[in-house]
Amino acid sequence: MVDLEKTFIGIIRQYEKIIYKVCSAYISPEFPLADLYQEVVTNLWIGFPKFRNESAVSTWIYRVTLNTCITGVRKDKRRPKNDLLVIQLAESLTEPESMEENIREMYRLINQLKTMEKAIVLLYLEEKSYQEIADITGLTISNVATKLKRAKEKLKQMSDI
Repeated sequence: MVDLEKTFIGIIRQYEKIIYKVCSAYISPEFPLADLYQEVVTNLWIGFPKFRNESAVSTWIYRVTLNTCITGVRKDKRRPKNDLLVIQLAESLTEPESMEENIREMYRLINQLKTMEKAIVLLYLEEKSYQEIADITGLTISNVATKLKRAKEKLKQMSDI
């Protein structure tokens, strides 16, 4: 079990910035960043023993993170209060203080998009290929291209206002 935990912690550390970026686009007063991050890590931990390496680890991380954020954290959902591993990882999450104002504005605008548009734009910003975005979201490549184009147009309109 110790090796499994070490491997998991290593993977989370490697991808924590990605998890943070996706979660930061879905935060709200009801679901603060730390809660979303903790929920994502919990879901990753639960699913980790079942991960079969049929896709890249990054694809799996994105998929679980997006699904968790899209589904949202239910107020009455029981969270593992005593899970030391999840608590340690959540406590180590730090929001970058140096995030420039224009980047904050960009994320504010992205947060106004529809759920799937938001997910696609975030993956695009992570320089994922259309094929990788399709694999993560379950959409076709042409649907990814269409939704991304529309999302970019919406963002441009919102920024011109």
